[in-house]
Amino acid sequence: MKKTAIFPLLFFCLALSGCGGEHLTAKTPVAFSFEEVSVHDPAVIDGEDGYYYIFGSHLAAAKSTDLMNWSYVNQGVKNENSVIPDVLKQMKDAFEWSHSNTFWAPDPVRLRSGKYAMYYCNCKGDEPLSCLGLATADAVAGPYTNQGILLKSGMSADVPDEDGDLYQATQDPNAVDPVAFYSPDGRLWMIYGSYSGGIFVKEMDPDTGLPLQPGYGKKLLGGNHLRIEAPYVIYNPDTGFYYLFLSFGGLDSDGGYNVRVCRSETPDGPYYDSMGNKMTSCKGPSGSVFSDVTAERFGTKLMGGYKFLCEDGESGEGRRGYLSPGHNSCLYEEETGKYFILYHTRFENSGEEHQVRVHQMFFNEDGWPVIAPYRYTGETLAACGDEEIVGRWKWLDHGRDISAEMHESSVVTLEKSGKITGAVSGTWSRSGENGIVLEADGRTYRGVLLRQWDEDGQKYVMTFTALCPETGVSVWGSGINALE
Repeated sequence: MKKTAIFPLLFFCLALSGCGGEHLTAKTPVAFSFEEVSVHDPAVIDGEDGYYYIFGSHLAAAKSTDLMNWSYVNQGVKNENSVIPDVLKQMKDAFEWSHSNTFWAPDPVRLRSGKYAMYYCNCKGDEPLSCLGLATADAVAGPYTNQGILLKSGMSADVPDEDGDLYQATQDPNAVDPVAFYSPDGRLWMIYGSYSGGIFVKEMDPDTGLPLQPGYGKKLLGGNHLRIEAPYVIYNPDTGFYYLFLSFGGLDSDGGYNVRVCRSETPDGPYYDSMGNKMTSCKGPSGSVFSDVTAERFGTKLMGGYKFLCEDGESGEGRRGYLSPGHNSCLYEEETGKYFILYHTRFENSGEEHQVRVHQMFFNEDGWPVIAPYRYTGETLAACGDEEIVGRWKWLDHGRDISAEMHESSVVTLEKSGKITGAVSGTWSRSGENGIVLEADGRTYRGVLLRQWDEDGQKYVMTFTALCPETGVSVWGSGINALE
């Protein structure tokens, strides 16, 4: 990533109407250039070779040293690739079972034996005719060798399902979207599933990557074709919880994809959202299909489609909103203590174009994750003064809906007196060096303050990210003043 100063456009916004003498633009506008990639459903892993790798659908893979600039390792399902050579031959059984010519979201993990496992999946798409398999390699980037199909779904009435019964799509899983993770005692778990009968968990052999027991495993949530998929789990030793991230809604630009989370004290559940809902109760009504009105009652919503609007006097009038962000993975960087969330997103007025985005992630005082509003550019939590907080802010409420509509920012002022005025009324207070508590419209949000780069405004600003556990709603703030 290269940071450059843009000198031709250098101006100040002083005493603009409604600005009160604020500096809405940087003295020297700041720009970063990125090497972008389009990896759908990015699953991240530390390759332990100086690179972080992401693997996604359609056998797309990329690597990065800084989580900001990416280069492709492979694109597309073809025999001539370094990740899974002779893939059309190796995975012939999987393609034939699923009536598919591509892969869906995979997940890589390092086994206790030292080998790398890639859990891959294939799906017909318009029905849960799917399979989930295992491939292994000596290096994270491959070459991987197929070890065979582990689970199948969508079988006809004359073929027993993995539990030895008649497959029922409203109750049984769609065998896709795997995520593998370890518990602190060294046990390996896999959570998987999408729409159809819900999300399931199985324990795996940490040496071979194979299931320890036959069958589909234990259901964690979902059923009756509720639109919930893309599970990802990360354990936080400081809170003692396993956090299960999920994508609700549809992945298309008008599908309303949004990221939600629940947590458990044990890897195989039960999982609860911040409102206290037991996630096993999260299922569609009998006979229903895609009941978003049911789904949106569950899960603590961290982010959905959004847009920080441009205010008068700011740079970046052509800001693009983010649509259907989701199918995330997470990363803990041990040497820095930073948590990250990686996801794909689509953009306003850009069709189905998608790119990978990486944001820092934090855990608030209530032990729930909150996501930094802007993409990662190397920033670190640091103490900040009240003078950096007092002033006008863009306030963005992610709500609880599953909707194709973006949530857009409004303007509030964090007053020196501790009041919040403008589009939202309430109070604000500090909590430690970089914590913030927002009392707004009868809700209490706890989160963190962070200096970040505003991509469209070409400036550094103060931001906050906070969550109200009682309602499961997240809010973001972006300071309008430029930080010098």
